[in-house]
Amino acid sequence: MTPMDLAFMHAPTGLALTENRIVRQCNLRFAEMFGDAVGVFTDMPLERLYPSVKDYEKVARVGGDSLRKTGRYSDERVMRRLDGELFWCRVRGTSLTPDDPFRKGVWSLADLSAERPVVELTPRERDVAILTCQGRTSKEIGLQLNLSYRTIEAHRARLLQKFGARKLPELVAKFSGMPL
Repeated sequence: MTPMDLAFMHAPTGLALTENRIVRQCNLRFAEMFGDAVGVFTDMPLERLYPSVKDYEKVARVGGDSLRKTGRYSDERVMRRLDGELFWCRVRGTSLTPDDPFRKGVWSLADLSAERPVVELTPRERDVAILTCQGRTSKEIGLQLNLSYRTIEAHRARLLQKFGARKLPELVAKFSGMPL
């Protein structure tokens, strides 16, 4: 192996080379993160590593816009290991073909599950969480979602409990993955 091959294969973060959202090559850390040997991921559609088709399509929409404009994209999202376990992942990518952003890309992935456990949320809890992180009050969220502010407060109370937070600022910090 050349020094470049060694660097790629043994990098401390997951790396993948993709074509049209299909893994063409990955390193040991990527394979470990998603739960199998390197060869298993060769020619695997990335769709298999997302929690749902809806999530896969959403990232294509949002990420594609960014990749076309800047050639780069990054986010933190929930991904799925081959055994079905969900985990938070930091994803950063560069398109080698910005005019056709998913034709060829280089991606780095980092497992965030130690800092940010996955917590199952209902769709309504997810809406309330997102709007809370945007700094909206219970009354503002209630108006936007066509619910009473007391219902929003009940959702927030469940979110506090699910995330083990005592106060709203602590909950927002946990949503964002900030160290506490």
